[in-house]
Amino acid sequence: MLLGEHEHSLPDKNRLTLPSKLRGAFEEGVVVTRGLDGCLYAYPRDGWQQLAERIQALDPLAEASRRMRRHFFSGAAHGELDKQGRMVIPSGLLESAGITREVTVAGVYDHLEIWDRAAWQKQLHEVEGSAEDVAERLAN
Repeated sequence: MLLGEHEHSLPDKNRLTLPSKLRGAFEEGVVVTRGLDGCLYAYPRDGWQQLAERIQALDPLAEASRRMRRHFFSGAAHGELDKQGRMVIPSGLLESAGITREVTVAGVYDHLEIWDRAAWQKQLHEVEGSAEDVAERLAN
């Protein structure tokens, strides 16, 4: 299970160092892609396969399905962690999410979200302000 909030800086080579407690989930590789809400998603290979199967099962004739396929698949990149637990994030993905040098990595159960730190702070403020309302709606 991927949990926690971790702040990092990206060096010039776009290599993100994962905290040691998260690295085990990515031993078989990582897939980084565009996420939702202005972040990137990083999935362990098996988690990516599960998401890909869900997206692939959508009706290819429906416009919304085609958009979802393009969003997740066209920018996705396979990678491996190096010996220091770093993964390279393609510059095009960083640009698409508006990610600069200072990032926050958030564990979200089965994947990581990679955020520009300022955008994460804004998102976190919004989440904290509405979590109770969302929980109530989901409970009903």
